Amino acid sequence: MERTLVLVKPDAVQRGLIAEVLSRFEGRGLKIVAMKMMQVDEALAKRHYAVHEGKPFFKSLVSFITAGPIVAAVLEGRSAVEIARQVMGKTDCAQAAAGTIRGDLGLDLQNNLAHGSDSLENAAKEIGLFFSKGEILTYERAIDKWVTAS
Repeated sequence: MERTLVLVKPDAVQRGLIAEVLSRFEGRGLKIVAMKMMQVDEALAKRHYAVHEGKPFFKSLVSFITAGPIVAAVLEGRSAVEIARQVMGKTDCAQAAAGTIRGDLGLDLQNNLAHGSDSLENAAKEIGLFFSKGEILTYERAIDKWVTAS
């Protein structure tokens, strides 16, 4: 099973869309194994977006993710990284397909509601930034045999 990090960004929290955003992932069979609401400080934001440091939009990424509370979640499932990214849709909401979180609910490139890890390697790094090992649970749901069967 793969794990990925999803952040419900400040715009989604402020618009009352936490449950809507998370339910889209659960609807695709991904299981929430860790979750917390938090305020991201500047230091964590800079570590999280370190890959973009030096780019013209780096400062606005840090400013946006620290502007209000977020919900951080670790999702688990088959092809979790790929499925989460499909559920979110393209980063630019104007280009995101209908039926995706960003296509249905996003407003623009920055106000795009959610962040999801883009690879297994980055998922492991990002999960480590937001969660300790003790905060991530292992459990079975009654539906797991239906959504994880080969």
